Amino acid sequence: MNTSLMGLYQSMGWFAKGIVMTLLAMSAFSFTVLISKWWSLRKAQAETRKFAPEFSQFLEEDNLGEAIKLAEGYKKSHVARVLGGALGEIRPLIQDGSVTVADINSAERAVEREMLMTIVDLKRGLGVLATVGATAPFVGLLGTTMGIVNSFTGMATSGAGGISAIAGGVAEALITTAIGIGVAIPAVWSFNFFQTKIDNLTAEMTYTSKEMIDYLIKGVSGEFGRSRFTREFNTAQGAPVSH
Repeated sequence: MNTSLMGLYQSMGWFAKGIVMTLLAMSAFSFTVLISKWWSLRKAQAETRKFAPEFSQFLEEDNLGEAIKLAEGYKKSHVARVLGGALGEIRPLIQDGSVTVADINSAERAVEREMLMTIVDLKRGLGVLATVGATAPFVGLLGTTMGIVNSFTGMATSGAGGISAIAGGVAEALITTAIGIGVAIPAVWSFNFFQTKIDNLTAEMTYTSKEMIDYLIKGVSGEFGRSRFTREFNTAQGAPVSH
């Protein structure tokens, strides 16, 4: 019996070969997702590094129009998508240059909506990696189990005994488990890596969106931002003193 990997594969039954082909397809699918996700996150971070300083500069200069235009130019940046989308929604509300409490509330809701959709987009494909990582060893084990069953069945049919009679069949069957584990390991590693990376990107989006809300709050006129105690104190200070 040829004990090389190719020889073992050629001697497999149709069920075991089907298991191997399924595992190879799962591996190809997970690696496609892995490379695509790695590239998209890399582009998002690269664009964000360029976008963030310029956006902050426009906010410091109170140039909201240019800030929105800048965000629209960075389609891959997760931060630009959140801030640009939120500012785009509330832009008609602050066209006159003044910001009200209602505008702040609208901006916060817009940021939450944009962040939610961006996170969903960032996580797209992670389910494939999680599924492959969780199921590939079991798919391989299924092939191993059926291979061992076939080995014992063949031994019973032929009447031959001893370890040598089933050693080849067991070795052939264990190949599918080995392939399943080999497919699962990179899928699990990449899933955990991307999950941590997306958590970091989410923190970046949250931080920068809070900065934008703070900028809008500073532009609010009237008595927003001043406590009830402060207003009453100022009123009392301005009231005439009776003797």
